[in-house]
Amino acid sequence: MTNAINAQISVSPQIRPEDLADIVQQGFRSVICNRPDGEGADQPTFEEIEAAAAKFGLEARYQPIVAGKVRDEDADAFGDLLDKLPKPVLAFCRTGTRSATLWSLSQAGKQPVADILAQTKAAGYDMAGVVRRIANGGRTPTDTAEDARFDVVIVGGGAAGISVASSLLSRKSDLDIAIIDPADVHYYQPGWTMVGGGIFDAADTAKTMGSLIPKGVHWLKSAVAAFEPKDNAVILDGCRVVKYDRLVVCPGLKLNWHGIEGLVDTLGKNGVTSNYRYDLAPYTWKLVQDLQKGRAIFTQPPMPIKCAGAPQKAMYLSADHWHRSGRLGQIDIEFMNAGGVLFGVKDYVPALMEYVEKYRAQLNFFHNLVAIDGPAKKAVFEVSEQGKDVRRIETDFDMIHVTPPQTAPDFIRVSPLADAAGWVDVDQATLRHKSFDNIWSLGDVMNAPNAKTAAAARKQAPVIASNIVADIEGRSAVAQYDGYGSCPLTVERGKIVLAEFGYGGTLLPSFPRWLVDGTRPTRTAWLLKERILPPVYWRAMLRGKEWLAKPEKVSAA
Repeated sequence: MTNAINAQISVSPQIRPEDLADIVQQGFRSVICNRPDGEGADQPTFEEIEAAAAKFGLEARYQPIVAGKVRDEDADAFGDLLDKLPKPVLAFCRTGTRSATLWSLSQAGKQPVADILAQTKAAGYDMAGVVRRIANGGRTPTDTAEDARFDVVIVGGGAAGISVASSLLSRKSDLDIAIIDPADVHYYQPGWTMVGGGIFDAADTAKTMGSLIPKGVHWLKSAVAAFEPKDNAVILDGCRVVKYDRLVVCPGLKLNWHGIEGLVDTLGKNGVTSNYRYDLAPYTWKLVQDLQKGRAIFTQPPMPIKCAGAPQKAMYLSADHWHRSGRLGQIDIEFMNAGGVLFGVKDYVPALMEYVEKYRAQLNFFHNLVAIDGPAKKAVFEVSEQGKDVRRIETDFDMIHVTPPQTAPDFIRVSPLADAAGWVDVDQATLRHKSFDNIWSLGDVMNAPNAKTAAAARKQAPVIASNIVADIEGRSAVAQYDGYGSCPLTVERGKIVLAEFGYGGTLLPSFPRWLVDGTRPTRTAWLLKERILPPVYWRAMLRGKEWLAKPEKVSAA
């Protein structure tokens, strides 16, 4: 849906490649993308948009605004684009707000403030939150101004954010809590491996965000632009200011699809897929079913990544299907791992190696995917073996499952909360920020040396909830996180190696060995993954019912 600001410029929410034909029919001659790639799991990349635009003769420009952080120079650059591009122009971001904000700021000093507000209001965008910037040279007075204030503000409405909100309310029901997240849909991402293996339907891994926000919690449906921790303020897209007494940061991480040359041009076609995107996991299963012979490649980038076992889970489930259908002998399977080991906790490697040998998969360590040519069915890997010069090799494929490199979100990496590597800097036991006493972080975005899994967030949420309540009551931290993470390694349809471990690779099994021996493949673990964990996620974890997740008390000094 396009929203006209005037005859020369319209703005809109995220568009998709298939929308370009209609956009041309509406008379547009140029498009500007103001949304950084990788913000959403089901978001097309700009290069996909650009390729589709080129087919219709549309000019396309990429001016990504880091997580909604609209700077003065961004507005100037946007104004320059408007001057140069053929009119009319359609600018888009996640909702259109960033684009409308850029236009508003680019017009400051050129039009009366009232006229700017009137035009954006008619287009459906309320620019009241940026009136101060339009009128005062773009300054955001966080030291005195606020649009809202809460006891606890949570950045991120994923598994970590909703869980910690529910856990907080279960301990202190009178807290005034807000969750900041722009997404309309909440995904059960651990299910995407099963979608790619033909076990789950993709639709069953998604629910509306509104249906999951805990009752009584305010949902601020916006993106975060910046943090002002010294002023206890979060700046939202549109420059609204939200203040807090305590802050929890858990927006997840960014999938860097552009980190592999040529990848975005070929995702979802030419035999190139990834279970790390909601809309691509079903394509994985289609490729697995259709492949009769040839070479199937599965890649793993350098750490850290979320669910470090997911790349090889895709390999095992695919190979198991080929084995059951009698095609395994006609398919060469290769696992290209940028690291030097199959799995980071050695106790689970023997069981996994049995399946590597069963499926006759070739393991290639220190092989990092750096480029891909989908139409030519060729992948380029950088090989960095210790003691040898770095070299590049080219490999043909008939199917390739790609795990993209992963980083902290842009608005985190440039914030005062980040360490040198870009992750939120926390104490690994209490999960409290090392520099700001009223800030905590959990989930994939923080820098504790644990596995980035939903199971880890399930354990972290009660720790943070307990420590925040203790802090409110004037006490020191009462709970600590032991680094727990879980990776159900789907080695075949019906059996799983249930890896559970903490800091330093210490085994932390949840069940007695007679019930589930985590170092061996078991049907019980498969039942847990297929039948038990999804309802536990939706009905317990996200609702503050801490099944097998009671926080460990802080050890006495």
